[in-house]
Amino acid sequence: MSERLVQGADVTLACAESGPADGTPVVLLHGLTGTRRYVVMGSRALERSGHRVIAYDARGHGRSSPAPSPADYGYDALAADLVAVLDAHGVGRATLVGASMGAHTILRLALAAPERVGALVVVTPAYDPARPADLERWDALAAGLRANGVEGFLGAYGEPVAPEPWRATILTVIRQRLAHHEHLDAVADALQAVPRSRPFAAIGELAAIAAPTTVVASRDEADHGHPYAVGVAYAETIPGARFVSEAPGRSPLAWQGGQLSRVIAEAAARAR
Repeated sequence: MSERLVQGADVTLACAESGPADGTPVVLLHGLTGTRRYVVMGSRALERSGHRVIAYDARGHGRSSPAPSPADYGYDALAADLVAVLDAHGVGRATLVGASMGAHTILRLALAAPERVGALVVVTPAYDPARPADLERWDALAAGLRANGVEGFLGAYGEPVAPEPWRATILTVIRQRLAHHEHLDAVADALQAVPRSRPFAAIGELAAIAAPTTVVASRDEADHGHPYAVGVAYAETIPGARFVSEAPGRSPLAWQGGQLSRVIAEAAARAR
């Protein structure tokens, strides 16, 4: 795996590339408070199957630099960063894989610049234009992170709303994710700015997407923060979209890097 820094319009983005240089390009975008490690969870299946995998830390996350202003974490900026990463790696079109915030970012780009998209894998989307975001909770998480770091965030987060066997794992993963950030104040800024941004105005806009699309949703009992119904609505609106989820009672597909990598490889093959 090779690492490089890519200069965007107003930030420096930390990127990693692996797999054959002439492989089918796949770009991974993580969710809010995550890093590039948390899309396929360390799986190397895509590289082994001949894909050129590019992953990067979103602005203010991981090793990427903070935005110039606390408000500069909206989807316009996030989509522009994605274009900067594609351009810096000489990629015209790619299979774009985004989880949560990353899912909304790739949809924003697909609507604004469809020529850059070979295929989309939309993992655990959460944005519902008809349902206001719980800004009070996002603000509380940001305040906890600013005041007391990881422990402050966890205090504001509280007990995970999930079956008991998964709760300890969820808290462990949160600790691990937050430990990989160089700028926790920037992550706090993103916690407040991203939920206030709109990647699109209405779900009906997704009907304009022509790229082959796969939507990966999680069941609500394991991941209530990314409602299953939102994934269903996206898949029903995007023409020809494939919908994928785990069986009821099973661990979310989005948490299983190897299984998710297979879904991504199938999407990349559809693009070809």
